[in-house]
Amino acid sequence: MTAVLVLDVDWRPLRVEAWQKVICDVFLGKIEVVHYSADKTIRGTTREYQMPSVVRVLRRFRRDKQAIKFSRLNIYARDAFTCQYCRQAFATEELTFDHVHPRSRGGRTEWTNIVTCCVDCNAAKADRTPAEAGMQLARAPKKPKWLPAIEVRDMDRRRVPEEWAPYWSATLDR
Repeated sequence: MTAVLVLDVDWRPLRVEAWQKVICDVFLGKIEVVHYSADKTIRGTTREYQMPSVVRVLRRFRRDKQAIKFSRLNIYARDAFTCQYCRQAFATEELTFDHVHPRSRGGRTEWTNIVTCCVDCNAAKADRTPAEAGMQLARAPKKPKWLPAIEVRDMDRRRVPEEWAPYWSATLDR
């Protein structure tokens, strides 16, 4: 998969997407190509096109308060990628989510019963409530009114394509 860096309206890194999605958005007029890859092309039916490497969205978008979707990534974003028991930040791969009130006891999978949790704390809590496990939540879970934009920050700086360097800020690295 060839990845393309997507910048927001203010030229800040927003996300990394597959080139196929980017090409569709270019043709739909949603984004503009800022930089092309020096050595990659896309073969069309009648000609070859340069592969975009960096693109920028053309319009700001407003997040509708009602449209905050319940998802694993949005739970992590709400909890700032931090275990709600040990209060340490982790990479996405090291996180899971935990039912505060266990599912085996009727706990539901919803905003008010799910928290971000590291693997070790999840194992320690097991099939108990936080009180039973002697664990304290950093804060009670609730449905967020908004979600922060999730920054591109988990990519190893040594693997960032050369074309991205002018747009890749040190503030994105952990």
